[in-house]
Formats: sequence, C-alpha cells, structure tokens
Amino acid sequence: MVTSMIDKMAAGIASEVVRLDGTCELERAAIGGKAWSVNAMRAQGLPVPPAVALTTGCCADFYAAGGAVPEEVWQQVRQGIAFLEEETGRGFGDDRHPLLVSVRSGAPVSMPGMMDTVLNLGLTAAAGARLAAESGDEAYVSDTRERFVRQYRETVLADEQGEVPDDPWDQLRAAVGAVFASWQSPRAVTYRASRGIAGDLGTAVTIQAMVFGNLDDHSGTGVLFTRNPSTGAREPFGEWLPRGQGEDVVSGRVTPQPLAALAVALPGAHARLMDAARALEVSARDVQDIEFTVEGGRLWLLQTRSAKRSAAAAVRIAVDLVDEGLLTEEEAVGRVTPEHVRGVLATGTGAGLGDPLVTGEAACPGLATGVAVTDPDEAEVRAEIGEDVILVRSTTSPDDLHGMLAARGIVTEYGGATSHAAVVSREIARPCVVGCGAGALALLAGREITVDGATGQVWEGRVEAAAADPTADPFLRRLAGWAERQLPGAARAQVVAMPPAERILAAFESLER
Repeated sequence: MVTSMIDKMAAGIASEVVRLDGTCELERAAIGGKAWSVNAMRAQGLPVPPAVALTTGCCADFYAAGGAVPEEVWQQVRQGIAFLEEETGRGFGDDRHPLLVSVRSGAPVSMPGMMDTVLNLGLTAAAGARLAAESGDEAYVSDTRERFVRQYRETVLADEQGEVPDDPWDQLRAAVGAVFASWQSPRAVTYRASRGIAGDLGTAVTIQAMVFGNLDDHSGTGVLFTRNPSTGAREPFGEWLPRGQGEDVVSGRVTPQPLAALAVALPGAHARLMDAARALEVSARDVQDIEFTVEGGRLWLLQTRSAKRSAAAAVRIAVDLVDEGLLTEEEAVGRVTPEHVRGVLATGTGAGLGDPLVTGEAACPGLATGVAVTDPDEAEVRAEIGEDVILVRSTTSPDDLHGMLAARGIVTEYGGATSHAAVVSREIARPCVVGCGAGALALLAGREITVDGATGQVWEGRVEAAAADPTADPFLRRLAGWAERQLPGAARAQVVAMPPAERILAAFESLER
C-alpha cells in the first residue's frame, strides 16, 4: 500500500478534493473509475447529480495518518460540499433546505461491490422533519431514515445497535474514513488477489448529492447494460425497481422488474435513458453498465463503466463493435483473451434429467456440477480438499467472494441478472442462476446438482454436456480469422495447420505471447 502523499505526488497524483463538473482533467488513476465517469457524463451534458471526488492521494494520506482523515483533506471536503450546495440550492446541515449526500468508493480499476458506500448522509432529525414537510410524505422520510441508520451502523460503526451522530459533518467525516478503510477489507484484498489488481492503487471517494428513487410512485432505481452481458446480444438489458434506492437492485435482496416495466410506467424517463445509453456506448466504444435513478419522473445517471461480461458475450460484442464501426479488427482481437476463448469452447448446456429441481434467471452461461453448499466458508474448505461444490445462497454479498471463487457454480433464491451474484459470476466465469425463489436453499442443500447458467435450470445429479463445436460460433470464427491475420507468417502457417479447436485457441495464445 502506498502510504504517503509524497509517493502519490511523485506519481503525479496529488492529495486534493476536485469538482466533477465536466472540466476535471485528472485521470482514472487519480479520481477512480466512478468519479471519472461522473465527470465525463457531466461533460456530455447528461443528467448527473453534482459531485466531488477525494483523489487516491487522499487515500494514501488516510493510511499515513493511521486511519484518520487529515485536517487539510477535511477542509477541502468542506469546500467541496460548498460546491454541491451551490449546484443544488440546498445546504448540508441546513434544516430549512437540507442537502443529503452519498459517499461512494471508486478505485482506478472496477471492483464491483467490494468496497463500501453510505447513502443519505446529512439526514438529521431536523432535516427529516423538513423533508417530510416538503414531500408531504412522512413514509418516504421514514424509509430513508431507516435505510440510512441501518447502512451507517453496518458500514461506519460496525455495530447494529451503535449510536448514529445527529451532526451531519460528524456523519460525513466518519463515512469518508470508513470508505477509505474498506480498501483494505478482507473481501477487497481477496478480490484484488483473484483478479491480479495491484494493492497500492488506493481508492478515491466520490461525494454526490442524493436523488431519491424511493420518493413516490414516479420514482425508482435500476441498472442498464447497453447489451446483454451474458450473451452479447445487441439489445438493452436491465432491471428496474419502483420506489427503490441505491444498492437495492445490485444487492439482490429483492428480485426487480425487467427494464420493460420502466418503459410502461415512465415512458419519458425510459426514452431518455435509452438515448443516454447509446451516447455513452459510442463515446466509450464498449458496452456500458449504467446505474440510474428516477426521482419524481426525472432521470438521473449515477455511474457508467465498461460492463463485466461472459466469455461468449466478450466475443460477440467485440465482433459487433467492428461491424458498427466502433472498433478496428485489431482492437477487437485485443479485447478477447485466450481465457475467453477457452470459456466459449468449454461452455455447454444439457437437456436435463427430467424436470429441474428449481428454475431461475440465467445469469452466466455454462454447466457445472457439485454438491450444493450454503455457506461460503464451507464451500472454500471443501473445494480446497478437491470436492466440487455449488454455492447456494439467498443472495450473495461481497463478503461471499471467497466462496464464489471456490465454487463451480452459483445459485441464489433472490435477485436478478444485474445483482451482485450475476455480475461477479460473469467476471469470474462461474455458471450462475439467480432468483430461483424462496425455499431453494432448503431444497438444494446437500444434494449433488447441475447448474445450467444458459437456461436458468438446476437439476439433481450430474448432467453431461455435449462437447462444444468450435466452428459453431460464427462470432468466434470471425474473430479467430482476424487473430490469424495478425500473426507473423511462420506462426500463422503453424496455427492454420492445426485441428479447428486447437487452431482457434492457438491463434489467441500466439498473439498474447
């Protein structure tokens, strides 16, 4: 871990709090992916709540100070809050026009769900009373208060009965510290080790004005992928939760509605979302994972990033982006690794042995067999002694990562295809079925089961998949042809002489060397 401001400044990363108003020129390494995307969206004129970012240099200072927010950083945070007040016309700690904020982590490399977030900061007793008067809905404020207290106790206090301070500035300073501290949480360390991410990057922190998906019947929260992250199909794919807020959809605690429900309920917000999604995909030249909130019918974009995707989706998306003129053939080949190719060649699906035990939503394709285990620690222990296990949970959280890595496949009772379980399974290439319904744990626990992440079915026993035909996937064939053309003459001749499956994989392995 980089532990001093001097180290960060030597790398060109100063310790400061910056406005994300579309003019910030700092790179991802300094402000993290989340803040970088907020600034880029503001630059494009898209609807984004105002925000500021504490750089990764501030994270280094936090650790150098023994796990405390240094006073010079804190004074910059107060100046940043003044910017949010100017932008919103509200005041942080102002009982007449209260401003509430979120505090979110944001590493230079995407680490979905591995670090902490705190929402609704600034919700004091007086602020709550004023918001109830503004909205005319005490139930909305009560729901927001309950969410805030629960999350603050869990994330900042690590105590379910802890006393939440009523001073908004005390809330904010402690939350910033908690988010910086989550960089070294066990789950974050495990994730970085599994993905080969350096431990000295540090995290930035984004402080953003709150918008409320739980405000009324014309409000909600959702996640949109500009293309299907499981198959790569050229169609928007996402989920929507009316009267939801923040992490509701991603957490998987509830099973949301398909994005089509937003088009029916709030067609104007849906149309604006589709326009923004296309603009962001073209700008990034890649499929995007977009978090959004609708507040009283008005669309707000909270974050965008390159989407995690299955191996099959990675191949199809790369080819389609060439056809659409967004990538060159060489760039497309560079986005697909030998690991992706192995995943496509190994992906199978089975017809099943009779009726499935449970059925849910297909989240990541592939076929996996193992004993259903409901505890991530047990899954890790049993996998270490060579046993094949399937992790079955009500819903997964970042704390389950070690068990997800150990398992051959993943099944959940609740959550949709944009939940934590679904997103992480696609990144770590584990067949996954989500949203199988209440009672799935009790039904599956202890049994040998087979998970089909392409159909959303879970069978008892072992189901064998037919061997994949490497020539059956037209996208993989085209991509392999482009890869072969990039090889030097002698290497290309050697690859072309191989059998089909070996030839396709060898083309990518030769390029990687």
